[in-house]
Amino acid sequence: MAEIEHNKHVVAINEVERRMSQPITWTVEEEKQLVRKIDIFLMPTIWLMYLLSYMDRTNIGNAKIAGMADDLHLTSSQYSVALVVFFVTYVFFEAPSNMILVRSRPSVYLPTIMVIWGGLTCCMAAIKTYHHLVVLRIFVGMLEAGFAPGILLIISSWYKRTEQSARFAIYISAAILSGAFGGLLAGAITGGLEGAKGLRGWRWLFIVEGLATIVWAIVASFILLDFPANTIKLTDRERAIAIARLRVSDIAVKTADSPRPTRTQSLLAAIRDWRTWGFIVGYMVIVGSSTLSYFYPTLVKGLGYTTDVSAQYMTVPIYGVAFVCTAISGYFCDRIPHHRGLVIASWLTISLITSVVVCTVYDFTVRYAMLVIMAAGLWASNALALSFASSTFGDMEAETRAVALALVNAMGNLAQIYGSYLFPSNDAPKYLMGFGVISALLGVGIVTYILMNVFVKRTKS
Repeated sequence: MAEIEHNKHVVAINEVERRMSQPITWTVEEEKQLVRKIDIFLMPTIWLMYLLSYMDRTNIGNAKIAGMADDLHLTSSQYSVALVVFFVTYVFFEAPSNMILVRSRPSVYLPTIMVIWGGLTCCMAAIKTYHHLVVLRIFVGMLEAGFAPGILLIISSWYKRTEQSARFAIYISAAILSGAFGGLLAGAITGGLEGAKGLRGWRWLFIVEGLATIVWAIVASFILLDFPANTIKLTDRERAIAIARLRVSDIAVKTADSPRPTRTQSLLAAIRDWRTWGFIVGYMVIVGSSTLSYFYPTLVKGLGYTTDVSAQYMTVPIYGVAFVCTAISGYFCDRIPHHRGLVIASWLTISLITSVVVCTVYDFTVRYAMLVIMAAGLWASNALALSFASSTFGDMEAETRAVALALVNAMGNLAQIYGSYLFPSNDAPKYLMGFGVISALLGVGIVTYILMNVFVKRTKS
């Protein structure tokens, strides 16, 4: 059966190559229908995959509140270690994972790692000690490392530069909505299933969310597209158009006869490209500044909302405004693709101004208003930063682009490690160190993205 399936792919690829060797034309309506078809296959699938991935990554915080810390006798430092080890393996394995993905089929590779990390999430329901928790978090981080950079590669492999901002905005919106309602869902699970079958609610949280991940991974394997040259979900003509329209936009497309650099060559090519480092610095600023979410509980408590449900509801407007701003920015930036860097710098400037205000004004109502605006700027910048990097790397060979995108996402997420230390409890309620560092980071980000906008335009002119 596997040999038959392989032969089908070989025939499909050869047919596409035959078509590409001849001039091909298509109508505007044909292209619109193709993009709609790509959207239908890709966007809902990866949106839900990312939503579940984000929930599996952050459910440890909800489990802690629901009694895990007490049952496992976790100290504050032990819980911090359990958080950090996830990001250590997450960062380390992103580039190697993308090197594997670009040489395989996304519809097989991504659902496979998703099923495994979903199974490990379920296993967390059975942990008895702190050491069990740490080991499982290490392996979940290792497996989840392949997801985000893999999705970046897929989007960059299917959409033209002028189509990517809106798609990245949709992708990022999954994390935004998870932040808005994930806590409420976790509360419903841990509260509603507390004691069921003799298990604590926090154990049920891991089981339910892990099973949801496994189920959707299996469904996604039947829906998710592979790369334009080898997907079997499009007709031969659709594949040929998909490749041709990307080439017209100067995006390198991987095909059967494309030169295949070694993994070492791909890594060195990505590292030697100055654009990779520029986007790494910029994305580290955005992710590092986004650790202001650690300040949310203190802010909400200062507003007088002390119960878990009330506090959760007060975070919804923060994510709601961010969702709207991200969607609008993604939509309009596809119409001004050569100014993405300036739009990002503008959002970071707004966030910088609000951060300075938070450092100088201690009225919690004002701080809440500023935080809503600040978070919107950072979330919108996050989506645009990914689309800016993805579209800029479009002229790289597929293997090199896979590594470059993974490096940007991986190095950016290093900020998750040190960012958790920016808001120590002994710095409450002003948190001057945290917002001071974030203000400085935002200043660096503004300069970085202005320079990247200028230099990227020069290289393309």
